[in-house]
Amino acid sequence: MRIFVTGATGFIGSAVVRELLAAGHEVVGLARSDKAVEALKANGADVHRGSLDDLESLRDGVAAADGVIHLAFNHDFLNFAASAETDRLATEAIGAALKGTGKPFVGTSGTLMLPAGRLGTEEDAPIPTTPRRSEQTAMKLVEQGVRSSVVRLAPSVHGLGDHGFVKALIDIARSKGISAYIGDGSNHWPAVHRLDAARLYRLAVEAAPAGARLHGVGDEGIPFRDIAGVIGRHLDLPVVGISPEEADSHFGWLSFAAKADNMASSTLTQESLNWRPVHVGLIQDLEEGHYFN
Repeated sequence: MRIFVTGATGFIGSAVVRELLAAGHEVVGLARSDKAVEALKANGADVHRGSLDDLESLRDGVAAADGVIHLAFNHDFLNFAASAETDRLATEAIGAALKGTGKPFVGTSGTLMLPAGRLGTEEDAPIPTTPRRSEQTAMKLVEQGVRSSVVRLAPSVHGLGDHGFVKALIDIARSKGISAYIGDGSNHWPAVHRLDAARLYRLAVEAAPAGARLHGVGDEGIPFRDIAGVIGRHLDLPVVGISPEEADSHFGWLSFAAKADNMASSTLTQESLNWRPVHVGLIQDLEEGHYFN
């Protein structure tokens, strides 16, 4: 297949591109900068110039493809509603170009959109209050003749080169002089290695049925205090529990995730697509030390 990938030069997207190419697919990556063009060419992908804001360019890229993987998202958590709206409009534009074709579309959401405090499964609907409507928008495309599915990623997609939530936790610990958790630290984060996530996206675009909700989850739920503990040990910093009232000032923009009690299963995803997480879990990845170089 010739697959159009948005976010193709990002931490996850670049791994998805390599996974697709290794499986024999052609890849066209969306690029908004010369740097992105160079990165795509270096990976062996073709280039389509444009951005999420350029809906006409998006539709043109989609029209020339056999399937679409949509990973791009502006992770501006201080202006999240605007980022979510840009994503919704981009997804609708992609859907319009795929309407009635039966071609595959794989969108991206997150397990943080699931109800808190219990093990979430693929059968759970996202909480209605979330401003990010990626999943709901992708599911509507099924009614328009698109083989649309969505991958819910764990909040930590980890691996060499990660600059996401875990890297932010490490930076906060360095700047504050402590590695903190909230309360007793028993709230949970699920996690997945980015190479496992990349394989899931490939399997989804190849074979996921219309309407499938898939969980990119390896570790179902790691106690937050365990993550803080590894970070503190590697940085030689105290590991400290702080009060919920202190969380916002300590964690800043990451406070919403540091407070989350988010557990998720990928059992149904593994059964439906014969996908198995095979790479190291988050704690072992942290113990390997590359996050602290």
